[in-house]
Amino acid sequence: AGVVESLLEPCGFPRGKVVAIGCHGQTVRHRPAAFDGVGYTVQLNAPALLAELTGIDVVADFRSRDVAAGGQGAPLAPAFHRAVFASAGRAAAVLNLGGIANLTAIDADGSTLGFDCGPANALLDRWCAAVTGRPFDAAGAWAASGRVDTRLLETMLSEPYFALAAPKSTGRDLFDEAWLEARLTAVEARRRLSAQDIQATLSELTARTCAEACRAYSPAVAELIVCGGGARNADLMARLALLIA
Repeated sequence: AGVVESLLEPCGFPRGKVVAIGCHGQTVRHRPAAFDGVGYTVQLNAPALLAELTGIDVVADFRSRDVAAGGQGAPLAPAFHRAVFASAGRAAAVLNLGGIANLTAIDADGSTLGFDCGPANALLDRWCAAVTGRPFDAAGAWAASGRVDTRLLETMLSEPYFALAAPKSTGRDLFDEAWLEARLTAVEARRRLSAQDIQATLSELTARTCAEACRAYSPAVAELIVCGGGARNADLMARLALLIA
């Protein structure tokens, strides 16, 4: 409600002209297509309270509706990307490098597919924080100082999620400290490798899985639009550019 007020007040936009506030809440569990083939998704939210505090209609729980309809619970980003970047007769692709990497593939006819490629900053940030105490590897400089380990990379790439067909979605409940530690242990990485070598390998993992997703689902795209915090990671961007060139 405070954010709504801070947006409305300086621009002088009449509250009565706001059609609705979209607020999906904070996702705490996300399992689309699981168990019964439909799955579920759970968000912490208080849309009724938000409506009362602001006096504006609130649209909420749209992740659940999308999952119920057979989707992956993230219906807005692909639609937004299509509205902004689609061009008749020309394919487009948008890669968002947040905690998780997600790709929107827009065909020349406007048909659109959105899905999660795998981890982007989630594992990079966690390893950097665990070893250096810094919340993230600024510009990827630490990763750039290391070397990719083939054994560790291949072990990470054997994760079954990467072989699933799109549309698919994932999150930090899979790609977390336990996931990383299991793979480091499997190849004795902590004994063999420097911390920056592990960071470099994590950066290569993100670049490789994103590039493979682009090749599989956006083969006709001449330009890849990259957004999210990972777009500021020079090391990651260089690896990605090399792989999709």
